[in-house]
Amino acid sequence: MQMANYIWKLAQSVKVRQRVIATAVTYMRRVYTRKSMSEYDPRLVAPACLYLAAKAEESTVQAKALAFYIRKIYSDEKYRYEVKDILEMEMKILEALNYYLVVFHPYRSLTHLLQDAGMEEMTQFTWGLVNDTYKMDLILVHPPHLIALACIYIASVYKDKDTTSWFEELRVDMNVVKNIAVEILDFYENRTSISEERVHAALNKLAMKP
Repeated sequence: MQMANYIWKLAQSVKVRQRVIATAVTYMRRVYTRKSMSEYDPRLVAPACLYLAAKAEESTVQAKALAFYIRKIYSDEKYRYEVKDILEMEMKILEALNYYLVVFHPYRSLTHLLQDAGMEEMTQFTWGLVNDTYKMDLILVHPPHLIALACIYIASVYKDKDTTSWFEELRVDMNVVKNIAVEILDFYENRTSISEERVHAALNKLAMKP
């Protein structure tokens, strides 16, 4: 979750759309299903994924701007990466992803499903839930439309809105939808605050491993 937050910080600084952030986080999670953090330092992978995601989503982020904000976030000289470092890591990430950059997000499904359910007033609430799912591994495990449905299910329970008949008409496996909803709620319940210092210390130890 911490590295996802790092991408969020950088993204806020360079002002990109939420979809770019979501794509960057997905790339990062995909990379670490194939590579270890001792091989690829997350503090460089995160901005490189954001840089690559901006290209894939037809947005504009300058590597020079990312290098500038990395220096603002990290005081340790050892991790003040330059433009060439970001560009080199971008190529490594492309290889790790086998050059497959397509990502399907829950946002589009969410918009259509909310309209179909007549629950447009819950757009902001459910959108926030979807944003938070990128702090978990759900996007690697479940189809985007089921994640969107789980967020709608949580919203309907939270707002005490009966959506039973609507879900029945969709003919989806409600056990799967409810299980995803439970994962999301467990995330909120179990989320603990870990200091940045402890995270950096752990990453430093990883970087020192042969």
